[in-house]
Amino acid sequence: MTLSWSDPEPEDSLFELSGRSRARAIQRDFARVTLRGRLHAWALRAAAGRMHRIYGERKARLFESLPDTVVELGPGAGANLRYYRPGTRLIAVEPAPQMHRALSKEAARRDIELEIVRTPAETLDLEDASVDAVVSTLVLCSVSDPREVLAEVRRVLRPGGRFIFIEHVAADPGTRLHRLQGWLRRPWAWACEGCQLRRNTGAIVRAAGFDSVDEERFRVSWRWMPVSPHVAGIARR
Repeated sequence: MTLSWSDPEPEDSLFELSGRSRARAIQRDFARVTLRGRLHAWALRAAAGRMHRIYGERKARLFESLPDTVVELGPGAGANLRYYRPGTRLIAVEPAPQMHRALSKEAARRDIELEIVRTPAETLDLEDASVDAVVSTLVLCSVSDPREVLAEVRRVLRPGGRFIFIEHVAADPGTRLHRLQGWLRRPWAWACEGCQLRRNTGAIVRAAGFDSVDEERFRVSWRWMPVSPHVAGIARR
């Protein structure tokens, strides 16, 4: 059977096989995921300079007065570490092992005390009300359930703690960009580690039960790109 981008991949396709055929299929899928993960890690490192030019001023402003210990969801290769004070203890929730080597090198270069947590953001391995700040930049677009992630963020934040976020979001319905996001949705998610172009992350954060949410919408410089619309802000526990 030939699949197109508009067709869901059968979840039980592997179970229709048996013996060596099934083992070879599992090995092929693992190789594809591993290869994409390595390519993703390389792409993040290569794009660090451009990301700094696009987001640097906004990140510097949002990350002002961060506490000595910060939890970051999906830090990848460490693009945000340049904005943390030297000596910061960073609890890095990064389940992708392909990122760990680059992340560790960047932490050493920036004098960041790094602790890598390998569990996914939907099940944070942290105590209730144990941290004062959680950071997420360009991560909630690709998690399996952002509502579960935000529930975990609220759980681990102390009263008065901050959730700091920058995320690309769905374009306004009815616009050409919104239609483009719909056309590209499936291939984009396949190529970009599950990234969802039409996720309305701002609304999801506002509905997550934080005491207050201060946010701003903005566009990045490449206005024709499907990831141009963004939201950034601080949600307080």
